[in-house]
Amino acid sequence: MSELDKKWYVVRAISGKERKVKEHLELEITRNKLNDYVAQVLIPTEKVFQIRNGKKISKEKSYLPGYILIEALLVGEVQHVIKNVPNVLGFLGSEKGGNPVPMRAAEVNRILGKVDELLVSEEEMKIPYVIGEPVKVVDGPFNNFSGVIEEINEEKKKLKVMVKIFGRKNLLELNYLQVEKEI
Repeated sequence: MSELDKKWYVVRAISGKERKVKEHLELEITRNKLNDYVAQVLIPTEKVFQIRNGKKISKEKSYLPGYILIEALLVGEVQHVIKNVPNVLGFLGSEKGGNPVPMRAAEVNRILGKVDELLVSEEEMKIPYVIGEPVKVVDGPFNNFSGVIEEINEEKKKLKVMVKIFGRKNLLELNYLQVEKEI
């Protein structure tokens, strides 16, 4: 099979089950000897950083929850095998129950480019905070205190947060990772 025949499709899965679906898909593809028809199964992920117990940890999170990309040639039973994997809701298409619609080349390049870009810029954190937004301190000596963002320094990834301590307002300079949005 030539690579030109294969197109990218979007498979809808139950959100949070993407990894299991990917494992099942790969297992079924191998079991049914469909490796010639399915080139790759991909879950678009991004690295997210958090502070737990004073340590910075990175975690991979799906940035398109509920969707899996698959490069395949949908002939014969390939489509049927993919649809019948547990936790798969079906293909993304133009109409319910209709034929799967392949992704446009521009979309594929944008998403694959985004995946590569996210892997390269793993230290890059874009946490959108807004001045006046309530936050909770989750790390450092002022752990569990709540405050309001007064100033944002995106270059240094620092926030100035006004916190009320013992009835007096204090301005703290905190790292992006030391606070989280209050709900």
